Amino acid sequence: MEENQHKDGQLNIELDQEIAEGTYSNLAIINHSISEFIVDFINIMPGVPKARVKSRIILTPQHAKRLAKALADNVRKFEHANGEIKDYEQSPIPMNFGPTGQA
Repeated sequence: MEENQHKDGQLNIELDQEIAEGTYSNLAIINHSISEFIVDFINIMPGVPKARVKSRIILTPQHAKRLAKALADNVRKFEHANGEIKDYEQSPIPMNFGPTGQA
């Protein structure tokens, strides 16, 4: 770990090309236990009845709280610069995928 820290206390973080490209997600499912928070990121496509978890992040409760604060701070800064983000009352992605059948 020492080799990743500069003498001035800054952390040197590497980001390889594959990770830098990112993974799109339009749904996150969050579960927790006494010792960890699990965030599953999913990409749901309309009309497709099955979706897969694309990425799973496991956090300690302390890190989950820090992440929540950091996200709230970044959303506040984004809205200050770009205007309010609209929050839909119901999800714009229907949770009943595919056609419905009639008997």
